[in-house]
Amino acid sequence: MKIITVCGSLRFKQEIIEITEKMDLQGNCMLSIVYPARQDIDDYTDEEIAMLNKMHKERIKLSDAILVVNVDNYIGSSTKSEIEFAKELNKEIIYYTDII
Repeated sequence: MKIITVCGSLRFKQEIIEITEKMDLQGNCMLSIVYPARQDIDDYTDEEIAMLNKMHKERIKLSDAILVVNVDNYIGSSTKSEIEFAKELNKEIIYYTDII
């Protein structure tokens, strides 16, 4: 069993949900993205956004690996920074397009 944090663009919410479930059913402990409950990113304060980003990095620290959901090979700037952070911590990087 691996502990894996899911990373990727929120535009791929459905794919993230499906792949997270699939990886869970394969015996992995998946730490998923927290999806915004508010309608608009502007509904969050800068402090709240910073806290959500910090907590996502804490999930990466706890993980053995990250799973990058890169549908059509799309990787946005936030996900790129998460990949770099995971590399700095010597975490395994798994790409969704490599396992489908």
